Amino acid sequence: MHCVKLLGQRLMARDFDRQVAELQVRIAILNRYTALGIPVTEAVG
Repeated sequence: MHCVKLLGQRLMARDFDRQVAELQVRIAILNRYTALGIPVTEAVG
């Protein structure tokens, strides 16, 4: 939740459906950053 709040404290949209979409975009951004930080391991040999 802390990371979600780093992207902004408030929702800009007033309509509930748009608020849901806004949160989904924020979560997609966080998931992308997380995916970039996970190392890819490969077997050697």
